[in-house]
Amino acid sequence: MSEPEAVRRSKLALWLPLALFTALFALFVHGLMRPGDTNVASAFVGNPLPVFDLPAATGDRPGLAMRAFQTGKPKLLNVFASWCLPCAAESPQLAALARAGVEIDGVAIHDRPEDLARFLSNNGNPYTAIGRDDARKVQLAIGSSGVPETYVIDGHGVIRYQHIGDIRASDVPMLLGRLKEAAVVGGGS
Repeated sequence: MSEPEAVRRSKLALWLPLALFTALFALFVHGLMRPGDTNVASAFVGNPLPVFDLPAATGDRPGLAMRAFQTGKPKLLNVFASWCLPCAAESPQLAALARAGVEIDGVAIHDRPEDLARFLSNNGNPYTAIGRDDARKVQLAIGSSGVPETYVIDGHGVIRYQHIGDIRASDVPMLLGRLKEAAVVGGGS
């Protein structure tokens, strides 16, 4: 091999790793800059609620059973806890939904009655019924991985939408729209 050929190969061997690193870095930065899909697809959407019958979590509201979601009218099912800060943050939005005529049922996760009573006293109580799920059986059976989570349930007890995290003011119109869609799909009014 001639001298110029050896020099050329040596320069190529020097610059090739740098070029590969630069290309990979550019792809990485491009991936970070492009917004990804933040929606988490739930395997439970489109499926009926599991059969459950939870005892009352408070003295002033009844417990919650699956049959409460088979009334022909869509509702929200809110999974929450008194010890959850985002649950307190979403309270004004739940109150706004209740004022708009939305029926909201709750599942209190691993909560003591006195803590729950204090939470509802401080943050308002938009719930028609609140079931106590100390063992988190219903929470897991509906695909909830944490609190808060809110579900749109059609009038036949079928999960139509799962909202992960706290409800923000900007989410209220979307949830009202999802409830209207659930009324059409689920045969409610």
